Amino acid sequence: MTASLTNAQARRFLLLKHGLAGEHRFAGKSGAYAYVRQTGCIQYDPIDVCGKNSELVFQSRVKGFTKNTLDELLYKDRLLIDYPDKNLSIIPAEDWPCFERYRAAARENAARCPGMPDLIERARAFIEKNGVVCSDDLKFEGDFRWFSAIHWSAGNNPSRSALEAMYSTGDLIVHHKKGPRKYYDLTGKYLPTELLAAPEPFPDEFDHQKWRVLRRIGAVGLIWNRPSDAWLNIWGLDSAIRVRIFAELLNENKIIPVAVDGIKDPLYCRAEDGPLVETVSEDMEYKPRCELIAPLDCFIWDRKLIKRLFGFEYAWEIYYPAPQRKYGYYVLPLLYGDGFIGRVEAVADKKTQTLNIKNIWYEDGVKRTKKLQSAVEKCLGRFAGFNGCDKTVYL
Repeated sequence: MTASLTNAQARRFLLLKHGLAGEHRFAGKSGAYAYVRQTGCIQYDPIDVCGKNSELVFQSRVKGFTKNTLDELLYKDRLLIDYPDKNLSIIPAEDWPCFERYRAAARENAARCPGMPDLIERARAFIEKNGVVCSDDLKFEGDFRWFSAIHWSAGNNPSRSALEAMYSTGDLIVHHKKGPRKYYDLTGKYLPTELLAAPEPFPDEFDHQKWRVLRRIGAVGLIWNRPSDAWLNIWGLDSAIRVRIFAELLNENKIIPVAVDGIKDPLYCRAEDGPLVETVSEDMEYKPRCELIAPLDCFIWDRKLIKRLFGFEYAWEIYYPAPQRKYGYYVLPLLYGDGFIGRVEAVADKKTQTLNIKNIWYEDGVKRTKKLQSAVEKCLGRFAGFNGCDKTVYL
């Protein structure tokens, strides 16, 4: 049976699903872990202007989150791991067996690559003797280009090529990071034997694709059966397969169709979110929040859908040439209440412990009331603290 929501109710559904409205649903380390399990994966990007993308995702919805919180989950508790999913990502360690086909493809690719098996054996011997390593430690010489099975190019650095090949095959795990640099060690030292030995739960390719599509539906919360960035890096997923997957998920009562006013195509949510659909249908009041949203936040993976629902158009302009940027290099969407009210370009100066606000662009029609201005200032104050800054300067 198809549920029906107004546009406002659909927006409220997404905000509540992501913990971006009302009282915080997620708090502390356990809350951060719970959110990753809800979404399946958080995109990682090494660029740090005012926090890395993954950190920005958590700061907007996890009460009490600090950058150290994520480091502990990744590199102390090992409840989360760095592994490609929707491009570079952070996933629950428990999902390790589900990506065995990717590691198997990487092993085949490495075995066929001239010179790679020798590089891998040399790297393995070095790590077994010396422990945690980065590419600078190996000092392999030569010009070596390798493209991994998970669509990474390691450039012409043989040391980096060997480490990323072993990371792709699952032989290595990211031990920790210093800025954008990754340090590796042998996976068997850190993940439980039973997890490493677990069989792949979806040996059939279609079943694996279906699991990942369902996972991405849960990550976004509410999405249509259309081409979307939400499906990135699900191997072999074309339109015909996606349509078949949605049909089977509907037949198995794993997803619910939702008709939203003003949108021709039905949207879908996971069946487990049915109670939330009913809740937002009652138009209950909730406490508005003001938050800065990460540029690769799963909430906004489908930019076209966000435009239809929220009337907000966002492009991450970091890869645009400067003359083509409408706003700036690293600009974050600004959320208040049930909609996007603008965008902010903030730069954290770690030397002076200052959060520099280079610009705030408000959307047309936004009334800059005292209440709104106060909410924005408090949001930026929290954001400064998140970045280890004790003052905020508006440039």
